[in-house]
Amino acid sequence: MGGIEQILTLDDVHVHYGAIWALKGINLTVGEGEIVSLIGANGAGKSTTLQAISGVVKSSAGKTTFRGEDITKVPAHNIVKKGIAQVPEGRRVFANLSVLENLEMGAYIRRDNKGIKQDMEMVLERFPRLKERISQVAGTLSGGEQQMLAIGRALMTRPKLMLLDEPSMGLAPLLVKEIFSIIQEINQEGTTILLVEQNARMALQISDRAYVLETGRIVLDGPAKELARQEDVKKAYLGG
Repeated sequence: MGGIEQILTLDDVHVHYGAIWALKGINLTVGEGEIVSLIGANGAGKSTTLQAISGVVKSSAGKTTFRGEDITKVPAHNIVKKGIAQVPEGRRVFANLSVLENLEMGAYIRRDNKGIKQDMEMVLERFPRLKERISQVAGTLSGGEQQMLAIGRALMTRPKLMLLDEPSMGLAPLLVKEIFSIIQEINQEGTTILLVEQNARMALQISDRAYVLETGRIVLDGPAKELARQEDVKKAYLGG
């Protein structure tokens, strides 16, 4: 990996949902400061991979290491404390709470009031639309605004690693561009990103490396630019 410190390693990770074998021995690494994408068809195991990292689903075998520590059996709420924040698929904002209350929920594990205040200002500066709607109930925001709120809420945890699950889903093309440039900015400011995304073309454009999943297995991986040029990847995921 050319001298990049590895922040996350999955070593032969398996996940079963009852009789369904969802992940069949996933091996992947994410280097400090990278954007790494997981691409693949629906049902390939991309979201399950993120959920296994964040402790939302339990691995049935294998090992997940974050910043040198085995976190395989650590409960989800403690994984957040260690510096991993997940922006779930479908945004999952607290619909009946205000924008401000949603952002405050992101900081619930923190006790550094001064730092929380600074981060709140930083998030509202990055998302002026949220600032304008600070007291609005989150359920009444547009899809794009809810996505920004979900990202803002994750930033309030001060993550070292952000897991983004389908951030562009259901958004208009112009908003997709905006969300992707926000992801790049967050990365440039020092947060490592692991991205699951149906829009493989956009994902590969902003990523350093990528993994292609098929039915719970990694079938291809490499530098994102190289994968984007491969014929079989183009055919399967980039529309020709």
